[in-house]
Amino acid sequence: MADTAEAAEHMALGFVQGGMQKATARVLAAFMFADEDSVTAPDLAERLGISSGSVSGAIKMLSTVGLIERAPAPGSRREHYRIREGAWATLMSTQNGMVQAMFEAADRGIEAAGPGSPAARRLEEMRDFYGFMFRELPALIERWRTERPRPSEPPPARPS
Repeated sequence: MADTAEAAEHMALGFVQGGMQKATARVLAAFMFADEDSVTAPDLAERLGISSGSVSGAIKMLSTVGLIERAPAPGSRREHYRIREGAWATLMSTQNGMVQAMFEAADRGIEAAGPGSPAARRLEEMRDFYGFMFRELPALIERWRTERPRPSEPPPARPS
């Protein structure tokens, strides 16, 4: 089996570049590359060489956005966590609330700035973009769910 540490750190860097806190990004990448179906917070702290407090904060954030969940672990005295089934679609589904909030903020901004002003033109583009995303995101997620290959199916061809 190939060493996945470098790939996990590369993934974490991508999450950080996308705006995620570094410890949270490293914890999420550790979940993605774990050989086990579930892991404990102490295991993550040890693997990553970070504090239990950092892991705890990361787990709380990742749970809140729907990426991870508690996992049953009969006989274990520790909490186990795993990546949720459908985590990525769940994450994008929760983005609709943020998208709508941005749409509404832009709409209020247009009213405040006054029609035809430079600020209103910028805010109109923002409003139109978020309006488009709000309308299209649910259908896109549903399409993903229906087209998604099941684990026993071969993955689709990679785009070139």
